[in-house]
Amino acid sequence: MALTREDRRRSLWAGHGAEWAATIYLRAKGYRILARRYLVKGGEIDIIARRGETIAFVEVKLRASIESAQIAIGADKRRRMARAARAYLSGNEAAMRMALRADAVYLAPWRWPLHVENAFELDLD
Repeated sequence: MALTREDRRRSLWAGHGAEWAATIYLRAKGYRILARRYLVKGGEIDIIARRGETIAFVEVKLRASIESAQIAIGADKRRRMARAARAYLSGNEAAMRMALRADAVYLAPWRWPLHVENAFELDLD
């Protein structure tokens, strides 16, 4: 069954709301947000954040349950994130000297966000 234009619009706004909530949550945990919705040709990162000497490339997933959100980051998404991360790092030499990792913030209705550090491997080579 194909999604209607209204379904896609609702999904887009829900995603933006989830990214906003994840941004607030990460800030409360002491992260400084460096970028949101970082887009390059063939890649995207929801949030790029820094805490101390660590840069986190963060994927945000909103699903009906935290468990379903945790399985929603597939190989294709990881490749697109890695492509965008390489582009970000090529323009930010100082970031290359920091610890780099791929995090995830999982969200579900009526649940606290779940921030997982090193949620998956990010191929930066």
